[in-house]
Amino acid sequence: MIVRRAFLPLLLICLVLLSCPGCSAQSHPASQGSSIAPVLPPDVMQAVERQVRAYYSLPPSVKVIAAPLRPTEFANYDALTLTFDSPEKKHTYEFLLSRDHKTLIRISKMDLTKDPYAEIMKKIDVAARPSRGNKQAKVVVVNYDDFECPFCSRMHTTLFPEIFKEYGDRVLFVYKDYPLEEIHPWSVHAAINTNCLASQSTDAYWDYADYLHGNAPSINSMKGHDAQNAELDRLAAIQGQRHNLDTNKLAACIKQQDDSGVRASMNEAEGVGVDATPTMFINGEKLDGAVPASEIRMALDRALRDAGVPEPAHPVASSAPNGASPPAK
Repeated sequence: MIVRRAFLPLLLICLVLLSCPGCSAQSHPASQGSSIAPVLPPDVMQAVERQVRAYYSLPPSVKVIAAPLRPTEFANYDALTLTFDSPEKKHTYEFLLSRDHKTLIRISKMDLTKDPYAEIMKKIDVAARPSRGNKQAKVVVVNYDDFECPFCSRMHTTLFPEIFKEYGDRVLFVYKDYPLEEIHPWSVHAAINTNCLASQSTDAYWDYADYLHGNAPSINSMKGHDAQNAELDRLAAIQGQRHNLDTNKLAACIKQQDDSGVRASMNEAEGVGVDATPTMFINGEKLDGAVPASEIRMALDRALRDAGVPEPAHPVASSAPNGASPPAK
């Protein structure tokens, strides 16, 4: 139900008991008022590393790097920052290490004075993105999308028209780019082309997106990346003609293949915890993967209730998936 980047799958909250024979309980310099941050003794570091490697199933290529210990508000525990350094990415996590070096705890500290969903939405820029639905809506759906991803296509046909027919007058739907270029070779090219269309017409953007999600296998059938990219360009040009766009401007944009906007969207996505497609945020609540329409409805209804907006009446049976008609040859 989901296509995921090859990042490390890490649990957010866990408790690991660390057995360290031979370690004696003692206070370290920081607990005695010293300004020198203590470094883990080699035998303790070895025990810590073995535990986290086993618990998280870390591959050999990942390095475990420990920062100096820091005092905390928790009695008899010090803060320990561990960095899991892989060839693709660095992930930093906070642990608590008991001062007798026998217990390692992974915790997530939550600030109840802040709305976590609102904090996520502050990090997502939707101002310049094409949208579908009610532009004044109090509920915003942001979907990080990959046009070559089969699970994204499944999500797309669930959203449009099924979910959109029910919620379009109450919700704003926005797509952002997160192409998994490591496994989807034409996904970045497609994202750039959609943005070229979007710069002139929201309708052209959505017609092109509908078609790509409904017809990815036909593009995959083209022999070679050059042929696939040429087909993407041809289809985008057809949309430009259909929507009476400035075709010279569109052609120049497509030829340039400026990926800066796509890269910015990808960086933003990773900043809010996206590492797979599709990933959707409904007023900040994260839905991971091509989840069923029933789960999307539950999240949308919850967001509408929180915003003080009436929920729509739900049909007994779901609508049929959208079959986008292909551009003319």
